[in-house]
Amino acid sequence: MKKLWRGARGFIILCGVSALLGACVDLDAIVVNNPDVRQAADGTYRGESKVGPVRVTLDVTVKDGAYQSIRIIRHFNGRGKSAEAIIPAVINAQSLEVDCVSGATGSSKAILKAVEDALK
Repeated sequence: MKKLWRGARGFIILCGVSALLGACVDLDAIVVNNPDVRQAADGTYRGESKVGPVRVTLDVTVKDGAYQSIRIIRHFNGRGKSAEAIIPAVINAQSLEVDCVSGATGSSKAILKAVEDALK
């Protein structure tokens, strides 16, 4: 029984260390490119991104060369749910060149990178 507990404890510690290392991301080094939405054909495009432990899957709908809607399918975010407030800013600006949500920079960049991915 002791051997089993030692193995399980080691596994738990390994998972914890992996999670912490995954969370160590240089957010300033993540560059979001601004695709030209005016060149995109009408339709709905799926985009995905991963920034450290944050994962985002979303659908971007384009009509007449403009962002019509951005719908989050999945946002594994820890405490970054507030970053979803960036979506109206993107639609209003018709650009990915918007400020990240304070306190949720990782999730904000993950959302922006997923939009970029959708329009590649």
